[in-house]
Amino acid sequence: MTRRFATHQKFTGGLAAVTASLALLVSGCGALTTSGEEAGDQADHTVEEGFHVGLLLPELQTARYEAFDRPFFEEALGELCPNCELSYANADQDVDEQQTQAQAMLTDGVDVLVLGAVDSQAAAGTVNEARSQGVPVVAYDRLAEGGADMYVSFDNHRVGQVQAQALLEALEQDGTTGEGQIVMINGSPTDPNAADFKAGAHEIFDGQVEIGQEFDTPDWSPDEANSQMEGAITSLGVDEIVGVYSANDGMASGIISALRSAGVSTDDLPPVTGQDAELHGIQRIISGEQYMTVYKAIRPEAEIAAAMAVSLATGEELEAGEYTLTDVEDANGEAVPSILLEPISVTEENIGDTVVSDGIYSIEEICTADYEDTDFCQEAL
Repeated sequence: MTRRFATHQKFTGGLAAVTASLALLVSGCGALTTSGEEAGDQADHTVEEGFHVGLLLPELQTARYEAFDRPFFEEALGELCPNCELSYANADQDVDEQQTQAQAMLTDGVDVLVLGAVDSQAAAGTVNEARSQGVPVVAYDRLAEGGADMYVSFDNHRVGQVQAQALLEALEQDGTTGEGQIVMINGSPTDPNAADFKAGAHEIFDGQVEIGQEFDTPDWSPDEANSQMEGAITSLGVDEIVGVYSANDGMASGIISALRSAGVSTDDLPPVTGQDAELHGIQRIISGEQYMTVYKAIRPEAEIAAAMAVSLATGEELEAGEYTLTDVEDANGEAVPSILLEPISVTEENIGDTVVSDGIYSIEEICTADYEDTDFCQEAL
């Protein structure tokens, strides 16, 4: 899909957060050094004339990419560069398909590539090919190998810590700390973020709780998480499982389904974590099935990625404003200028102050007929 942004009028939402917190300084001097080169050495484009941006997102298992990342990025790019052209593709968790999509965009002449990698190591080929053609790369949400020019994501180590700390607090509230075992169901082994989530969670769990079984889950598959949870129940015994670390909301759905199939009622479900603040995850929280999720404010992430793309394509200097521009090392030890955002733990108590107040979901979207009798909806409606 290719789209040209013709006028500002197509984008009515505005980007106050970007203009206030992430200024693009039209200096023309390429002051930001990226991967050993001056941005201005690569860039010969202007916002007035526009240029061609390619956006590659990794998968459809997680609802966020199509529902939020893509439209937020599209809106931000339209505000920052109304004459820019955007090509978009989603690889649906297929490494080869993403490589094909990237090659097609490079052949089509994109001037900057924004890459949410399916597999960070496999993406090195795409990054190297882009760089060989003088096309800078923004690594989006996942740090692609090969020497990306810039990177925006969340503090993924912190995500794992937030999840684990919330689970420990839930165990303390239930009075089950030290009485049983937890199960850890981590994300995809090909996603570098999953390794960071896992490492952050272990920092909190190790020495505090007994981990009965632990799994990595290919492709973040809810079905695979369901099978893994069924195996843990068979191995440990359902009554011995006092909590479940699930790396995201999609897998939490499969985990909870396995527990329900084992005869666990809603009132007796152990606390289960999640991530991505998916609508169904929020609804499971208010119904008492899921304990928490991690909310990552996707709009600023997408807006920052658009600003980075404009900076790299034009040679304009990127000023981080309220955000911290830091260096993150990829697997090859290359320092990538990066902005890492802070994740937020969401339980029933702060749904209104996070996903509702930020306009991600309305009360009406959350409180459908199946959930209108929950305490949350009774108070909110």
